[in-house]
Amino acid sequence: MMGAMRVLVTGGAGFLGSHLCEALLARGEEVLALDNLLTGSERNLAAFRQHPRFRFVLHDVTHHIDVSGALDAILHFASPASPADYLQYKIHTLKVGSLGTHNALGLAKEKKARFLLASTSEVYGDPLVSPQTEDYWGNVNPVGPRGVYDEAKRFAEAMTMAYHRTHGLSTRIVRIFNTYGPRMRPNDGRAICTFIAQALRGEPLTVFGEGGQTRSFCYVSDLVDGILRLLDSELHDPVNLGNPEEISIRRLAEEILELTQSRSSIVSRPLPQDDPKQRRPDLTRARTLLGWQPRISRREGLDLTARYFRSLLG
Repeated sequence: MMGAMRVLVTGGAGFLGSHLCEALLARGEEVLALDNLLTGSERNLAAFRQHPRFRFVLHDVTHHIDVSGALDAILHFASPASPADYLQYKIHTLKVGSLGTHNALGLAKEKKARFLLASTSEVYGDPLVSPQTEDYWGNVNPVGPRGVYDEAKRFAEAMTMAYHRTHGLSTRIVRIFNTYGPRMRPNDGRAICTFIAQALRGEPLTVFGEGGQTRSFCYVSDLVDGILRLLDSELHDPVNLGNPEEISIRRLAEEILELTQSRSSIVSRPLPQDDPKQRRPDLTRARTLLGWQPRISRREGLDLTARYFRSLLG
């Protein structure tokens, strides 16, 4: 894309949204961030809040979005994303995936802006194939407790493609696999931030079940690079972004204990309903069409994240 853009990021005060705002500013764009601060925090904006090309607006995207002036792109990242959050805010999660996506797409149509939807690997549910390719339709329980997030994102993808096919809107869909890094909340509920916070506090690390379920974790700077490559592309079909290096949750807990030199123990908790047994992206599409692959090793990423959490927790 040529020349500076004016970009709207919904969920801009969240973990991923704030990193995207910072990266967009770094490449010369004008950035408008919308967030209702339900799970985001203005603290995430501190590094660039006073930037002359940045503006923050407190707004809930489930209500009409009114933006004056031109917009070149909209990145729709508003949504609770961790199980702890979307299980607490069930109805709002469904509303932001449906009403919020509809409002953001309507604004993109009005402004003739390109639109990028933050979707998720959770659209694959508890997958029956591994690694997961973009043409896999998933194994989702629509009435289970996780369905509020899974189905919100599946609906958002369908709505995005409907606007593309009906109105010719220039759309992109990124399916984000587990991502971590600075600006995650200690009480986020996801594995890495939970384990690091517990280890630094000297608390037992809580593993669900026996910890044999696997995940693959992508460091946030790698993910942001992939998202911006997708934004600049003309790919309308969904694209997986994540790190394909698979690890069991128990082994992850052990790595974090080693990294933090914590004496904490590992304890088991009951496995939540519909918790996926495997989560690993097939990155063929991202590698061949975007020239993208993750570069930050898990050890390096965990070390950077642990330093951030030390600064938070003292």
